[in-house]
Amino acid sequence: MRALVTGSEGFIGSHLTAALRSNGHDVIGLDRRVGVGPGHRRLDLADPLTLSPLHKIVTAEIDVVFHLAARPGVRDSHPAIDELRHRDNVLATRRLFESTPIDVPVVVTSSSSVYGGATVANATIRPCREGDPLRPVGGYARSKAAMEELCHQRRTRGGTVAVVRPFTVVGEGQRPDMALSLWLAAVSSGRPIRILGSPERTRDLTDIRGVIRGLTAVADIGFNGTVNLGTGLGHRLIDVVHTLLETLGKPGEIVVAPAAAEERPATLADTTLCTGLLGFTPTTDLGDVVARIVEAGTGNVSVTTTRTAL
Repeated sequence: MRALVTGSEGFIGSHLTAALRSNGHDVIGLDRRVGVGPGHRRLDLADPLTLSPLHKIVTAEIDVVFHLAARPGVRDSHPAIDELRHRDNVLATRRLFESTPIDVPVVVTSSSSVYGGATVANATIRPCREGDPLRPVGGYARSKAAMEELCHQRRTRGGTVAVVRPFTVVGEGQRPDMALSLWLAAVSSGRPIRILGSPERTRDLTDIRGVIRGLTAVADIGFNGTVNLGTGLGHRLIDVVHTLLETLGKPGEIVVAPAAAEERPATLADTTLCTGLLGFTPTTDLGDVVARIVEAGTGNVSVTTTRTAL
């Protein structure tokens, strides 16, 4: 197939672009950053001046659009962050849809943050289901929920739009502002590891490899709807930190810092639809994925791969 990938230079986008090309697909990558791969086009989706060139690209026999371009990060403290999130998450999506013929299927990457975290009661965590009411907490989550509303509107006009909600994607090449990257940098420079909120907070960590498999699968079947991409298993933050330290073979000081409202106590995906629809459930080997992140971040290929029981 001939695929268009927006945000092709980002964490998930770069992995997806590489996977599609390795499987023999023709890929055009769009990103506002300079790219090095074949087929890359430097384009800012939110810039009104890009509407004409964007329309020419998406009408040139594109079989599917993977829309990953976004303003990521729940902790971004830029003074104009609300405006930037609206621009890059909502307005950019609107302009992409305006430029894309209604018969071209679009796979949109949203976020598990639209759920506002999993419900915790009596020490039991209830997984988030696709049909749950959205309870976005914080500007990033609200911008993703607004983006999903645009996807719903496109469906009502007859378009095919798959909304994928990944849960805490981890893997090599992840952004420097993500927890494991921050913790690795702290240990490498001799600084304490900061855990926000309680060390007992849990996250459904999803290996980037499972996310890429899921994104390509929803495109292959022409799915029109919303699906979670998560493992259905939670990892305590303290266990993730210990796995990192064991992998590095170094001691580390751990400090607990106050958490903002966006830092929910738990995230957990209900994987029923994913398993039934795509025929697989993403899995995450914590020791393996941490070792890959460490190797990519330090160039050390002799790290110890752990199998921590969680």
